[in-house]
This record gives sequence, structure tokens and C-alpha cells, in this order.
Amino acid sequence: MRKIVLAAVLALMASSAFSQNLADLFEQNKQSVVTIYVKESLNSGAGDPRTFVSNEGLGSGVLIRDDIILTASHVVANADQIMVQFYDGEALEATTTRISRMADVAVITLKKPPSNPQIATLGNSDDVRIGDEVFVVGAPMGLPYSLSRGVISGRHAENNLANDGKSLEFFQTDAAINTGNSGGPMFNYKGEVIGIVSSILTRSGGFEGIGFAATSNVSRALLTERGSRYFGVESLLLSSEMARVLNVPQGSGWLIQHVVRNSPAGRLGLQGGFRTAVIDEEEVLLGGDIILAVDHIVIKDEDSIYKIWEYFNSNLSTVTYNLKVLRGGKIMDFRWVSASFEPTRQ
Repeated sequence: MRKIVLAAVLALMASSAFSQNLADLFEQNKQSVVTIYVKESLNSGAGDPRTFVSNEGLGSGVLIRDDIILTASHVVANADQIMVQFYDGEALEATTTRISRMADVAVITLKKPPSNPQIATLGNSDDVRIGDEVFVVGAPMGLPYSLSRGVISGRHAENNLANDGKSLEFFQTDAAINTGNSGGPMFNYKGEVIGIVSSILTRSGGFEGIGFAATSNVSRALLTERGSRYFGVESLLLSSEMARVLNVPQGSGWLIQHVVRNSPAGRLGLQGGFRTAVIDEEEVLLGGDIILAVDHIVIKDEDSIYKIWEYFNSNLSTVTYNLKVLRGGKIMDFRWVSASFEPTRQ
């Protein structure tokens, strides 16, 4: 009987110590977490290039430098306006500066640093093991600074490559993740960020115990060491059949679906689609510009896209790129001057 009572007391003490430890970790790191509010304008697809529909959304992020925030690319990829709110209520504007849609991670840069920045530490995700305990902080369903905890359930390397040739890797977790958590940090029990929350696998539309986060090392490599230049378009690689249907004078092209107004592509004057159509059982927006080539790289297939992204990211200095674009049956030339990129200090 005494052994049973002692075991129960020890279990209660261990549980109390664990809870206190998690509570302390949350207090130490919560101010590095931010809530991100976005506004975007997308063409309605009804056939009028001047008719846009405004959408609002939110996600989460984490401050990794006094003016730099890591988040998920799908939170900010099409955002015309980004507002970042900190734990103390301070709200600051930001712009997207680096993005990897395939890895679902992005860097947004604040127009000015917060008054009282608390900067998170990026951990080494290679050291993480399946079974390690983690916690996630974000704004699920619009509820800021909600905490959920779980374990690393698996790690998955994607067979396809990121847009600069690096393999993608994601953590799988059973920590509860819902709409609004996207882009938020996944912490280990040292208080280090070891993942950026990406998505969930679900049949019901809600969390079912399978969530994913891009690993911190992939995020660091893609966005802070070499950079992934942000252009501001959502596009579709044309198949050879679609290229023939659209009278493209080569085997393929990059059909622009959406252009973010406050982006390099928007400032260049590139145009997105405005009429919804279904081609090969895929819904696309037609009527937008088709990028045919970037400098010497002609768009022929998926390999061409990888080459273009490698080319974009191979030079951190200011670079001028020449884009050949098909618009209304005419080929036009555009010049994009991309500013130099300073890798994020960590």
C-alpha cells in the first residue's frame, strides 16, 4: 500500500514539475511569437480584369531578428497588406521579402523594429528525434497565444526539391494545429524554434492528430543563408498541350494567375488572369501574362523552373533580370532590378 501511495505522490510531483517547466517555457518565449493579419485582392475570374475580390486572413509567425519574422508562405504569399501584432499589442506593417512556396516558409520584414523585441533562437533540427516533446504557440481559430503540446511523430523528406535545389524536410507532430497556427513556431524543450508550422492532414477539415512543420534547418537554408527572392506572382507551368491551346510560341511557359500589387512583379506591371476556365480537369485563370524566358533560360519544362530559381538565388547582390513575356499575342520585354540580400544573422 505504501509503495502505491509513494508511486502516486512521485507521479504527481513529476506531473507538477513538467507543467511548471512548460509554463515557464511559454512565459520565456511567448513575446517572440506574433499574430499576422493579411489582406489580399484576387481577380474574381468572371472575365473583367478590373474586378477584384478582397480577402482577409490571419496566421502566426516568430521574430528571429529585430526586423525579421519567419512564417508560412501560404499566409503571406498573395498579401497586399501585412500587419503584425505583438504580445504587448504593438502593431507594425511588414512586407514579404523571401519566400519558398514548396517548403511553405517565408520571411517578412518589418518596416520598423518593435519597441521591445524578444528574439527567438533557431535550433538545430537535425538533432531532433522522433518522440521528442515539443510545443506550438499561435493563433488557432483567431485565438492568439494559444499553446498546444505533443511529440515529434515522424520526419519526412520530400522527393521533390525546393526551388534552389535543396531537399525539403518536415516534422510530423500530434500537437494540435488548426487554422491560424500556420506560420507559428514549434519549440523544443530548450525554448528553441525547431520548426515552422505548415499544415495538417485531415478528412474532416479539423485537426485529427497529424500536423506538419517545416524544419528550422530547411527554413534557415532556404530563406536566411542563400535567400529565395520574392517576386510576387502565383503562376502555373503550362503543359505542352496547354501551350498549344494558348498559342504559346514555344513548348511551355509560366502562366501568371495572380500578381501581388505591392511586389516586384506588381511594380513591373505584370498582369494576372481574369477568366476562370477548366483545362485538363484543372481550374486556371486565363488572360494573364505568360513568362517565356528569364535572361538566357527559356521555360521548357519543370526543370527550367528549378534553373530559374537557382539563377535568382545564386547572387546576393543587386541584379538586373530580363523577362520575356507573352501578352495578347505580342512578346514584350521587362527588366527587374532585384535588390541585394543580406542573410539573416543567427
